[in-house]
Amino acid sequence: MEIDFNLREENSFMANIQQVAAQAGVSVATVSRVINQYKNVSTETRLKVEQAIKQLNYEPNLIGRSLRTSQSRLLLVLIPSISNPFYSEIINGIEHIAIQEDYQILLCDTDSDPERERIYFDLLRKRMADGIISMDPAVHINTLNQLSENHPIVQCSEYKPDSNIPYVTIDNETAAYQAVKHLIQSGHEKIALINSDMTYLYAREREMGYKKALKEHGLTVDPNLAFYTSNLSFDQGRQAMKKVFQADTIPSAIFAVSDVLAIGALKEITNHKLRVPEDIALVGFDKIEFSNMTNPALTTVAQPMHKMGVTAATMLIDVIQGKTVDSIKLDHELVLRESTLGS
Repeated sequence: MEIDFNLREENSFMANIQQVAAQAGVSVATVSRVINQYKNVSTETRLKVEQAIKQLNYEPNLIGRSLRTSQSRLLLVLIPSISNPFYSEIINGIEHIAIQEDYQILLCDTDSDPERERIYFDLLRKRMADGIISMDPAVHINTLNQLSENHPIVQCSEYKPDSNIPYVTIDNETAAYQAVKHLIQSGHEKIALINSDMTYLYAREREMGYKKALKEHGLTVDPNLAFYTSNLSFDQGRQAMKKVFQADTIPSAIFAVSDVLAIGALKEITNHKLRVPEDIALVGFDKIEFSNMTNPALTTVAQPMHKMGVTAATMLIDVIQGKTVDSIKLDHELVLRESTLGS
């Protein structure tokens, strides 16, 4: 028995499915088939129904539609913090594809909290959402793996290499290597690293690139020039830079694994009455919008964030439709600006 998902709205001014059928001169069942995109409807009939829907400004009952199709048309997007500007352009890319494909997205700020994760995962288990795009580096990977056995999931930016879940990201190690190589070729030998929590893959990969560049150019990897933060925030960048100034050797350049950390470091450098890049050169990572608003503008590794979001959403919808998808690494770019040029 097919559920009539086009129940009349309580608002009497809204058209119902019967009025659409009468306007188009077809049956209610035919209108239902057109809305559900069944293929056994002629082009002429489909056009008549679509015209009637437009003229009457008819809106189908989406709850009923979800019951009939077993699809919510809702995608969950897991992020660790909505305040981090890195995620905004990725979300724009996800939303672009979602709207185009008749999906909606729900932003899930996990705050790296397992209880919050459980709530969002339950939405998927209860089929109140069709799939998940996870950008949370602290996500519980065992749970995510279990969910992926029966539910569509894609990882974006941060991923777990030992999982079977498809992902879209960049080559973090190579990107970091190129950024530090640029500093070395500019004449710097004492280069400090401001990194995040090493439990995260991106932090480990970017540190590997940093070390690789130093070793290839015959420079010492000094553990006393590596500084770690608990999160990617402006204040954490400032605090890390304060520790740099307390070190026995003050570096001539800084490589920070995120623009937000780099901007925090820049603030602290300025507070010490030092100039960038004349006294200390500085490189960030991500190319968030604010990185071009600092004084001086920040040299940074550009991630294709919008494309990353578009790719992740396309991959997820493909998985929902039963297609097989492969993981993808997108290209990055080192963007040279004032914080290193002239140093």
